[in-house]
Formats: sequence, structure tokens, C-alpha cells
Amino acid sequence: MKNNIKPDPNKIYPNPNFNSITYIKPTIKQENIIVGDFSYFSNQDFESHVTHNWGMYDEKLIIGKFCQIADGVNFIMNGANHQMNAITTFPFDIFEGFEHKPIKENMPFKGDTIVGNDVWIGQNVTILPGVKIGDGAIIGLNSTVGKDVPPYSIIAGNPAKIIRKRFDDEMISLLLEFKWWDKSIEEIQSLIPLLTSSDLEMVKNELKHRLGKS
Repeated sequence: MKNNIKPDPNKIYPNPNFNSITYIKPTIKQENIIVGDFSYFSNQDFESHVTHNWGMYDEKLIIGKFCQIADGVNFIMNGANHQMNAITTFPFDIFEGFEHKPIKENMPFKGDTIVGNDVWIGQNVTILPGVKIGDGAIIGLNSTVGKDVPPYSIIAGNPAKIIRKRFDDEMISLLLEFKWWDKSIEEIQSLIPLLTSSDLEMVKNELKHRLGKS
């Protein structure tokens, strides 16, 4: 490890030389936002980018480990939804003077929003309520994500669509089984040459070996 410094997921600033990147986990105050170790945001005050999180629903935003979230990314929670199966969509219940309590079953509740591990989300992406993003996915800048994203796929656009898979099905299966993000820091340190190698055939063979498949 460089200068014998062990990576610390509980530090707010992962690089002491600048404060434009923050580890998200140690900054979170709201209980329904759950973030794994070493996931970072390319700005400060991540919680301000989780909008409409008013506690109206029993919902969570769950983000895995080692995610890379660029500046301007916004997660829209279910509080943004309006009733759509009635004559009006006006949210009477949130304004003073109107007597109305919405029936939960009438609201378009989409469930928890879940981001897997090692996901890269580009600048100014909007994630809509209830979306599930698989491990290793990449989301292009300015995209609006309203549907689930398969693991290790690249998506972009408004609405975001799958452009291609990052790897072949065999490699994706091996990576999902290997789960490098769940290893100890010491083991991840030793794996970095493998994780950053562009020789994908060598990587595939090494993963097979480590998983006892060769």
C-alpha cells in the first residue's frame, strides 16, 4: 500500500489533496439511504441529490460498493409521483388548507431504488424511482433511467437504452460469482493488477482458476 496508508471508507475525502470527491457513506444522515464502502460522489452533499425523499413511503435508496457517481446525478424518490388513476393529478395532501389523505394503493409506488456494485454513473444522469441497476453497469451522461439495467451493460439516452454488454456472457457470469468488491481490502489490493488489466482473456482464465473452474 502506498506509504503504508490503508484505504479508509469512513473518511469523507478519499484524497486529502482535494475535496471535490467524497466517499458517500460517511456523509449520509437519512436512514433510508444505504451506501456501501468506497462508493464516491464527484461533489459534496450527496443527499441533496436524492430528491422527493419525504418519508411518505417505506422506501430505500440502496447503493453498493465501489460505485462511481459523477456530479449532477439525481435520484428521484417515490415522493415525486402523483396519482394518475383519477381525474386530477394535483397533490392536495401536501398543501395547507386541503383535507385529503391519499390511498397508498392508488399511488404509483415503484419500490426501492437499488444500485449494484462497481457501477459508473455519468454526469447529470437522472435515476427514476424503483429502478434496479445491476453490478458493473455503465450509464452515459445526461441519461434518464426509468427501467432496470442488467449487470455489466452500457446504457445511454433519454429514455436510456442498452447500447451493448461490456463483456461476453461467460465473463459476466464469472464476475458476478467472483464478487471482487466483497473481498478484504488486502485481497483487493492484490487483485488490482487483474482488475485493471486490458487482457480480458487472461482475466477470464484467472477468474476461472480462482473459482475452481479450470
